[in-house]
Amino acid sequence: MDKTPFLASSEDIDWKHPSIRAKAAELADDCEDKTEIARRCFEFVRDTIRHSWDSRDDLDNPVTCKASDVLFFRTGYCYAKSHLLAALLRANGIPAGLCYQRLSLDGEGAPYCLHGLNAVWLEGHGWYRIDARGNKPGVDAAFRPPVERLAFAIGDRLERDLPEIWPEPLPVVVSVLTTFETVAQVRDNLPDVELIG
Repeated sequence: MDKTPFLASSEDIDWKHPSIRAKAAELADDCEDKTEIARRCFEFVRDTIRHSWDSRDDLDNPVTCKASDVLFFRTGYCYAKSHLLAALLRANGIPAGLCYQRLSLDGEGAPYCLHGLNAVWLEGHGWYRIDARGNKPGVDAAFRPPVERLAFAIGDRLERDLPEIWPEPLPVVVSVLTTFETVAQVRDNLPDVELIG
């Protein structure tokens, strides 16, 4: 797989923005090992960027999409957090893409929605999925290659680990994050995809 698209800067993964470049350099300071840099970037996004729904009662909690906005406001839904993580990794020369799971919103059947996470290319491991959604009781995602430790396991028969690694966010995801103005509105309109087969 050509990794060039997974290093590109774009509208939503805007790693050439000065704030992204500065934070990426700070996270990589005194570190030559790309896997360690990837771990630092992952833990920064997981632990210091608030998940929008977890912090929904905060009055200053805008809906974010673009990586530089996620960094500036320090908040985002899982999708937006994955945009920031991809940007930080790419700014450090580490190929990174976007992945999705289709999950039951309440864990018991419909409604379903997409959940956003990342894949990072690690020498010696290949593509490795990481989930910087943010930990909370019942969610314990970690960076432990080659073992994946994601936020959510697939259980329901209509849930899926979607196999693709995307260089850019799915349009349906960007549409939701840029159409709705409040965290609650996004929660009521979370993106989903139709399963085929």
